Amino acid sequence: MDLKTLQTFQMIVKYGSFVRAAQEMNYVQSTVTMQMQKLEAELGAQLLERGAGKDLRLTEAGRLFHEQSTQIVKQLEQIQTSLSNLKLGESGHVRIGVIEPAASYRLPHILKEFSTQYPHIRISLEFGNTPALSERIVKGELDFALCSTPELGTELYFEPLFQEEFVALLPDRHPLAEHPVLSPEQLCGHRLLITSETCPYRRKLEMVLQESGQSAVDTMEIGSMTALKSYVESGFGVALIPRILAVEASAGTTVRELEGNLIFMTSGLLCKASAYPLQMASQKLYQYLREQLGRGLEPA
Repeated sequence: MDLKTLQTFQMIVKYGSFVRAAQEMNYVQSTVTMQMQKLEAELGAQLLERGAGKDLRLTEAGRLFHEQSTQIVKQLEQIQTSLSNLKLGESGHVRIGVIEPAASYRLPHILKEFSTQYPHIRISLEFGNTPALSERIVKGELDFALCSTPELGTELYFEPLFQEEFVALLPDRHPLAEHPVLSPEQLCGHRLLITSETCPYRRKLEMVLQESGQSAVDTMEIGSMTALKSYVESGFGVALIPRILAVEASAGTTVRELEGNLIFMTSGLLCKASAYPLQMASQKLYQYLREQLGRGLEPA
């Protein structure tokens, strides 16, 4: 038996008529009759019989079969709908990797809007740094990632979308707070709070400092970028952080511009080169993030 035959049987029971069932299923009546004959032969039991007024009624076997097949039909119809939505990219499971601060400060409202448009697409977020996310993409553990520029190999495809511009965050009473704009050279002699060694933001910062001749800067490593604000507030030192992190500066801290927009980090979408363009639901989310985040690559 197949789904169409079960649906036909349900229609016959619902309307009590072969003719009406044929109309609802867009069949000729002979097709409905043949389906029922085949179904009863497969089951080895009579399901329907004519009453005194030629009305159809269920036999005992028919009542049992109708009762137990109703849920089967509903489940099979749901499976068909789910598979159809999956094929169209309207449903599915997308696994994406994200770095900070984009994960906490850029994605929440974007993903909320996306989920409103595509409620049947399930999204899983994995947090990490760019090298770790790149490795997981290559292994097939993530569909794509929102991250900084990776060390590209032949296996990866990166599409730059925007730049995270850096600003200086420092305690209100810090000696550098009297300057409206800071240069990398002015950081010499002051403790700089930095992220972990594997963080691309730290690598970028170290490169800029080296280019300005500040290779021997007093530093303190803080493993979490989002925790830097709290340590600045406590007076541990100065932190160079993405501007988006400084929008809501903690009490007791102040934000200063950096001279010449020298420090910024390009971010974008990363996936396996062999998987681009992505398929189905992953492509829907990829395109949506591209539209929402692709506001230009020049620092503000």
